[in-house]
Amino acid sequence: MERTFREQLFFLLLCLSVLKGDCRYIENNDISKDELYSLFTSDPRREIPDLLMYRRPLRCLDMVAMEGQFTFTAETPQLSCAVFFMAEPNEVISVEYDSVDIDCSGGDIITVFDGWVMKGEKFPSSQDHPLPLYERYVDYCDSVGSVRKSVRSSQNVAMVFFRVHSAGSSFTLTVRKHINPFPCNVISQSPEGSYTIVIPQQHRNCSFSIIYPVAIDISEFSLGHHNNFPKRSLPGCAESGDYVQLLGGSGIDTSKLLTITDLCISFTGPTHMKIGCDNTVVRMVSSGRFVSRVSFSYRLLDSQELQTIKLNNVEDFCFNN
Repeated sequence: MERTFREQLFFLLLCLSVLKGDCRYIENNDISKDELYSLFTSDPRREIPDLLMYRRPLRCLDMVAMEGQFTFTAETPQLSCAVFFMAEPNEVISVEYDSVDIDCSGGDIITVFDGWVMKGEKFPSSQDHPLPLYERYVDYCDSVGSVRKSVRSSQNVAMVFFRVHSAGSSFTLTVRKHINPFPCNVISQSPEGSYTIVIPQQHRNCSFSIIYPVAIDISEFSLGHHNNFPKRSLPGCAESGDYVQLLGGSGIDTSKLLTITDLCISFTGPTHMKIGCDNTVVRMVSSGRFVSRVSFSYRLLDSQELQTIKLNNVEDFCFNN
């Protein structure tokens, strides 16, 4: 389906869903991976002078993959809106309030969330994000009068929830991207590419999420320590303290995905897998005692490969969890 038509159809269906009351809570939005696919291929624009800054209006449900200035003006009350922001894997996003005309005392809200929320699931998961969950929400109405006008994400995705009760309510946001020298949690914009996760002696978990069914090749895997654990074990490699997981499923919360395999022994050379799930995640867990590294490449599975996986009943593993 042509991309522009898919975008129009996507947002039409979402807006109708909101108007019918199907989205009781903003966080429990019904945005699916298929509906987002066509939007991920947009090339984000680099930072440009303010005079040449890209500008456009925001829709109640929207996706933004570029820098610029974005304005929302309500023609009618809008009670369940969300804007998803996305950058390159090695970038983080800042959202700045330029002008805001809403009624905080009347129940209007504008809240920046450090990550994404889809159908109640959060990326990064609470296990993988450096901040406690309550600190990931920054509400404009709670900070009125304070110095803070800008919020910066911890990874390459962020979002804004908003609710306005009156026609004419409006706000303008400036979105910028900044280089992240130590990227950790990432959602891939593309169905193909290559990436290396490095954790330099830090006690943290990092996830690279590919919201496509993919073939993945792990070319290098170094945990920086000698171990006697097998490459794949049950119930896993958690006892080693440093390991990599391949996860699969239909949601974006890595804590709710199924483990395809655990890796906890270093190696060099290709390890190839085809994963027909909506979401494939490479997740590295680090104790902080070593420098850990995993390199991999991935590509979109074609229809014939997906059909073969379906005949092999891998679909049950991916979607019935």
